[in-house]
Amino acid sequence: MARSLWNGTVTFGLVNVPVKLYSATESKTVHFHEVHAEDGARIEHRRFCAKEDREVPYEEVVKGYEVSDGEYVVLDKDEIAAASGERTHVIAVEAFVEIGEIDPVFYDKAYFLGAGDKGEDGYRLLHDALERTGRAALGRFTFHNREYLAAIRPLDDVLALHTMRFADELVPGDDVEFEPPEQGPSGREVEMADKLLESLHEDFRPKRYHDEYREAVLDLIESKAAGKEIVAPKEEEPESAPDLLASLEASLGGGKRSGGAKRSGGGKRSGGAKRSGGRKAKS
Repeated sequence: MARSLWNGTVTFGLVNVPVKLYSATESKTVHFHEVHAEDGARIEHRRFCAKEDREVPYEEVVKGYEVSDGEYVVLDKDEIAAASGERTHVIAVEAFVEIGEIDPVFYDKAYFLGAGDKGEDGYRLLHDALERTGRAALGRFTFHNREYLAAIRPLDDVLALHTMRFADELVPGDDVEFEPPEQGPSGREVEMADKLLESLHEDFRPKRYHDEYREAVLDLIESKAAGKEIVAPKEEEPESAPDLLASLEASLGGGKRSGGAKRSGGGKRSGGAKRSGGRKAKS
């Protein structure tokens, strides 16, 4: 069973709900180690003092903030923790908002909230109230030495917590440098685009999508380990579409959905190496 990452209390009004925080996601990224190309030995990264030119043990390493060139303010763990104030183990709900009003760009990481000791009644009350009203609870808390805005919402029979980005962490669209199109699409093009989108509409089925690139990398690793030569496929550039309306009409006319674009070359399973079901990538 997964261990809790953080224990605290969600407060709204005069109601206190003890909770435990659990990770809701698991990284499946294929991780590589750095090795020496000459002999295959593992590369080590060591801590060196730039002034004394010697390796420094971990217990001598502290956190410092550079206030000017080469000048640092050093803070120990207790001093950094002091910045948390009263939010170290409390999520004080500041507002309840409609879930649909939160743009997904604000979401960062996802967690589950479980009921803490003697918190079952308050937990169920908060879950059911949020589910019934279609709202999320917004509050702030400190986690891993930084403050997060958090959205708490019902997810099936439990509560989910999403850490969120603050508004000043988002890059405004106006800051992106590109030339806007000189003219908009024609009425016919808009009509055809609407039809194409409608023809490709379906309910969201998350299990339909999986990481084909990760699977291809694992296949290549097994092939290389088996002594097979790896040849990178030639990347094909998509053909340009000078006539947008003709492309839309062709998409509607010829278009049976293929269930997703197939990966060329390295993304396909080769007939040689076949991954065994028991092996998992390191995360």
